[in-house]
Amino acid sequence: MCFVCGTDNTFGLKCRFFELEDDQLMAIFQPAEEHQGYPGRLHGGIAATILDETIGRAIMLKHSANIWGVTVDFSMKLRKPVPIEGEIRVLARIITEGKRSFQGEGEILLPDGLVAVEGRGKYLKMDIEKIADFDHQGDAWKVITSPDDPEFIEIP
Repeated sequence: MCFVCGTDNTFGLKCRFFELEDDQLMAIFQPAEEHQGYPGRLHGGIAATILDETIGRAIMLKHSANIWGVTVDFSMKLRKPVPIEGEIRVLARIITEGKRSFQGEGEILLPDGLVAVEGRGKYLKMDIEKIADFDHQGDAWKVITSPDDPEFIEIP
């Protein structure tokens, strides 16, 4: 039922995540009408949500899948409106890492490659077992491959 990645959440983003060769994490999702603020535009809160989630997950590229980022501080800049028609792509990366925390940044990209929204945050590194009491080994939290997963992703 995760709002970002849950496949059973009716109102969720049903986002898919892909590890890129350049140590970035890419999130891809198709917004629904329920995700708009102004007509035809992605709601700013949804933009913050997907950026925060993608940056927080980027730590898993450097550590085991059991280490997650828990948000301490997050900010973003809205540069251009994000249309809700078509796939939305988000890029995120770790910029500094300490023993217990890390900082990351990311962007929501428009189809032409221009940056629509920038995000930056500080996160605590936490073992998934300490974050919440749930079955994180269950099917809902496993990597799910789909027949339509891309072989590679081109970034304009």
